[in-house]
Amino acid sequence: MGKPKRSTILAAAVESATPPDQMTETQSIARVIKAEGNNLYTCTLPNKKPILVELETRFRSTIWLKRGGYVLVDLASAEERPASSRIVGEIINVVRDEKEWRKKPYWPKQFTKNSYEDSDDDNSNVGKMPPSASESEESEDEDGP
Repeated sequence: MGKPKRSTILAAAVESATPPDQMTETQSIARVIKAEGNNLYTCTLPNKKPILVELETRFRSTIWLKRGGYVLVDLASAEERPASSRIVGEIINVVRDEKEWRKKPYWPKQFTKNSYEDSDDDNSNVGKMPPSASESEESEDEDGP
């Protein structure tokens, strides 16, 4: 597969920059949890249900998704797939300007601003300052003989 044309990249970027005015019943906003490979992603719906979705062809090799980002998923495409398929839907749009998308009435209340920080990574050191020298000496004194 060759490198996509610049016009294709720009068209996909412009299309994903603006949110739709309204969504259909089969569409939902989901949060990207993990890239599975071959344009497959594990996402969670607002009800916390994990699903496996496929990236639409027009976004392949042009738009990259990051973990914790939001996408617009169409679950109607699951009806067209064989019953043995694990893929539940298709990513039809990528949330790039999150502020603009959050203003829309269909944005799920479950996806609050700090919901990514409330994940299971409570013991993570990301974004925290290293302990000062006095704190590290105190912890050694407590653990020592």
